[in-house]
Amino acid sequence: MDTTQIADAPPPPQPSTVEQKRAARGATRPGDRIFLGFSRGSGILLLVIMAAIAGFLTYRAVLAISKDEGNFLTTFEWNTGVNPPVFGIAVLAYGTIVSSIIAMLIAVPVSVAIALFLTHYAPRRLRGPIAFVIDLLAAVPSIVYGLWGALILVPHMSGLYGWLNDYLGWTGIFSWQGGAARSMLTVGILLAIMILPIITNVSREVFRQVPQMHEEAALALGATRWEVIRMAVIPFGRSGVISASMLGLGRALGETMAVATVLSPDFLIHSSLLDPGGGTFAQNIASKFSEATEFGRDALIASGLVLFVITLLVNGAARAIIARRKEYSGANA
Repeated sequence: MDTTQIADAPPPPQPSTVEQKRAARGATRPGDRIFLGFSRGSGILLLVIMAAIAGFLTYRAVLAISKDEGNFLTTFEWNTGVNPPVFGIAVLAYGTIVSSIIAMLIAVPVSVAIALFLTHYAPRRLRGPIAFVIDLLAAVPSIVYGLWGALILVPHMSGLYGWLNDYLGWTGIFSWQGGAARSMLTVGILLAIMILPIITNVSREVFRQVPQMHEEAALALGATRWEVIRMAVIPFGRSGVISASMLGLGRALGETMAVATVLSPDFLIHSSLLDPGGGTFAQNIASKFSEATEFGRDALIASGLVLFVITLLVNGAARAIIARRKEYSGANA
C-alpha cells in the first residue's frame, strides 16, 4: 500500500458543536435522557426523604424537650408520665456508644482476619462452605440472636466474668459482684456476633479486588505471604475495610430486639462493664413505645433524633476518613 495515500487521507469528520454539547451533557438519546431523569429524580427523592425524616423528628422532639423539667442531655431518669415530666438521654447515649465500641473492638479484627483467611490462606474447597456459613449468619433475624443471647450466652458468661474479675477487677471496669450477666459487655459481644458477617463479607470482596500484579511484585521481591498482605493487600483495602466497619457500626448503633432481650435495663451509668443494667436508644424506644402516652412518644422520638444525628456523624466521619485514604481505593488503583 502506498504510504503517500495514507498520509494524504482526509482526517475523520469531527462532531459538530451541537453534538459536542449533547455528549457533554451525557444524554444524546431518548433512553439516556430517561435514565438520567430517573437517576437524578431518585437522588433528589432520597434527599427529600432524609429532610422529611429530620424535620419530623425535630418537630416532635422540640414539643417534648420544651416541656422537660430536667436536662435532656444529662438527666439520669426517664419519667414522662408525671407532671411535670423529667427525662434525659445520658444513660441511653452512654449505653449505645459503649456497647457499639465493645462490638467494634471485637468484630473488626476477627472479621478482617476471616476475610484474609478466606482470600489468601484457606484451601479452595473450604472457601465456599465457610463463606456460606457467614452469609447465613447475616440472614438470621435479630430476635433469634436475642433469644440465643438470653438463653445460651447469658448463662454461660459467668466463667468469663469470674476470670475478668479475678485478673482485671482491680481496674474497676471489669469488677463483678455476681448476678446475671445482663450487662453492657454481654450486649457488646452479642452485637459483635451480629455485625461480624457484614464486615467480613464486604472486607472479603475488597481484598479480592487487589490487583494480582501488586501481590506478584511483592512476591518477586522475596516477600513472605504475610508481608504481601501487610504491604499490598491491607493498604489497598483499607478504605473498604473502613466502609465495612461503618456499616457494622450502623447496625450496632440501631440494634433493637436483640439488645432488649438480653439487657437488664435501668437508668444508671455503671462504672463496671460487668454490672447488669444500662440502656440504649433503640432498646428504650422499643420497650416503652407501645405503652407510652402521646407526650411519651414525643420524648422517645426526641431520643431517636439524637440517634439519627449520631448515625449521620458516624457516616460523615467515615466519608472523611475514606476521602483521606482515596489513593488506596480500588477505584484509583
